[in-house]
Amino acid sequence: MGETLASGSGTSSACEVAGAALARDGLSLAEALDQLAETSALVRGDEPTYYEVRALSVAWSEATLGYLHSLSCDDPLTGLASLAHLRSRVSEVYRGSAPAEHALVVVAAPEHEHDDVLTRSMRVARVGDTARTVFPGPETIGHVGAGRVVVLTGRDDRMARRVGLLREMVEARVWIEGLPETDAGAAALLDELTRV
Repeated sequence: MGETLASGSGTSSACEVAGAALARDGLSLAEALDQLAETSALVRGDEPTYYEVRALSVAWSEATLGYLHSLSCDDPLTGLASLAHLRSRVSEVYRGSAPAEHALVVVAAPEHEHDDVLTRSMRVARVGDTARTVFPGPETIGHVGAGRVVVLTGRDDRMARRVGLLREMVEARVWIEGLPETDAGAAALLDELTRV
């Protein structure tokens, strides 16, 4: 963008490219505009033009909206249900049947302090795949926090055996949480499970 600003030609196009790239990199609009102002001050010694600010802002917002529209019920890094989707499924349990007929199976895999985001996500995805092997039915399997996977499952005579099998298959702490009496209590429980 600096070279384009120095040449004075095609600055709006360069600002569009920069705005979209900065949004994909996770910068806020304020940070993107600050970078544009700093670059303009360094290269030309003045403020960016209205058209440059507009081009960067519109591209930033379109890239951000594109990301938001692509969000689904799945965590994009692990492929597991998102916390929001898991909460929705738990709420359905409270609307449709007795919560005592369901439980949460929690898997807390140990965290490694030097892992990057991708490595942690891959580890959680593997735990989720293992959980799906043990719970292959309609259960919802979600990623709720760092190294934590939760399975929303119905209580039946096979649940204890499945949990035992899951304990043998993963190097993680595995336990069963009963659902509280109210939906609000379940939301508080899920919030607690997200904390490490």
